[in-house]
Amino acid sequence: MDLDLFSAFIIGLLGSGHCLAMCGGITTMLTSAIDKPVNMRTAKASGQGDIPVNVTSPQPSCSPYTFRLNLVFFYHIGRIASYCLIGAIVGFTGSIAAKNIGIPIAGLRLLAAVFLILLGLYIGKWLLWLNRIEALGKGLWGYLSPMAKHVIPVDNRKKALGLGALWGWLPCGLVYSTLTWSLASGSSLTGATIMLFFGLGTLPALIALSLGIGSIKKLLVKNAFRKAMAISLIGYGVYSFTVAFQLTF
Repeated sequence: MDLDLFSAFIIGLLGSGHCLAMCGGITTMLTSAIDKPVNMRTAKASGQGDIPVNVTSPQPSCSPYTFRLNLVFFYHIGRIASYCLIGAIVGFTGSIAAKNIGIPIAGLRLLAAVFLILLGLYIGKWLLWLNRIEALGKGLWGYLSPMAKHVIPVDNRKKALGLGALWGWLPCGLVYSTLTWSLASGSSLTGATIMLFFGLGTLPALIALSLGIGSIKKLLVKNAFRKAMAISLIGYGVYSFTVAFQLTF
């Protein structure tokens, strides 16, 4: 496996605790769609804006458990598809910057390494500069979030897919940090693939939450575990910066 793809997967995996805060509410809402026939909830997006969700349970031909998994599965397909689209756009932007402006790819990798270090500091809650980066996406999110009314109540796979595709654009420091790797890839295809592996890395925690595996959630939200993951990201960021620096200078 390409090192960049593996790195993107690890970033998603190590940042899973952050994902629970950003996407955990909507995932829980989807899994409870069958348990309560009419369920008015608010899917909270870590302070980025709330979307009221009215979930009306249909009469599925399959078992409630299977229907629940279908909703979650298609939601994550939509979410990761949006990540891939954004990664392709950013990767194409990086290729334009490298070819037409003359910015070296190694220089973009330095930027990606810096953002990885900032991500570790952010997850560890030692330095919250990424909050400022997240704020840049609030304008676009304010425009996109009202579209949720077209996919709620979430009572079928198509709506779950649409909600996931919408949620993929939620302002998130973890996503933005990984996008710098797509930028440094200098290719729209590679940029999209990097975000695909990042999305796959976020799945274990969110799927565990969907299946009600409480032990996984308890582990991810523990302060000691969060700080250990943060230190791991910082360490890898420093390593990546060293490698990119040697290639640049």
